[in-house]
Amino acid sequence: MNWRRLIASCFGLGWLPIAPGTWGSLPPVVVFAVLAHLDASAAVIAAVMAAFVIAASVACVVCVPAVAALAGKTDPGEIVIDEVAGQAVVFLVAVWFLPADLSLKQCCLVAATGFLLFRVLDISKPWPIRKLEALPEGWGVLADDLLAGVFAAVLLAIVVELWIVA
Repeated sequence: MNWRRLIASCFGLGWLPIAPGTWGSLPPVVVFAVLAHLDASAAVIAAVMAAFVIAASVACVVCVPAVAALAGKTDPGEIVIDEVAGQAVVFLVAVWFLPADLSLKQCCLVAATGFLLFRVLDISKPWPIRKLEALPEGWGVLADDLLAGVFAAVLLAIVVELWIVA
C-alpha cells in the first residue's frame, strides 16, 4: 500500500465507489456537528477546523503529485484530501458568526447546510474557482476547494442569519 494514496484518499474514503468527494467532505462536518452540539467554544472549534485545513492542505500538496502520476490523471477521483481541507474552511469561518446557544437541531442544520453549499460549489466550480485548478501539482487540486470553502462560508453566514437562527 502506497502511503501517499492512503492519505490522499483520506484513509480510503476516496476509494468508495459512489461520490468519493462527498465522502471525503464528511469528516470535518461530523467533527463540527459533534463539537457544536457539545457546546465547545468557538476557539476550540476553530482550532480543530484550522488543524484540519492545515493538515489536509499539507497532505494534498505533498501526496497529490505522486498519486496523480500513478493514476495518470491530474485529479483522480480517489483524491479527496482536498475536500477535507475545503470543507473545514467552511466551519473555520462559520464558527465565528454562529450564536453560542445553538440547539441540536440548529447544529445539524448548520452542518448540513455548510456541507451542501460546499459540495455544490466544489462540483459546479463557478468563476473564479475553476481557474485555480490550473495551478501546478497539488496546488491546483487544493486551491479550488479552499476557495469553494470560503464562498460556501459566506453563503452559510447569510443562510444562518436569514433562516436557521431567525
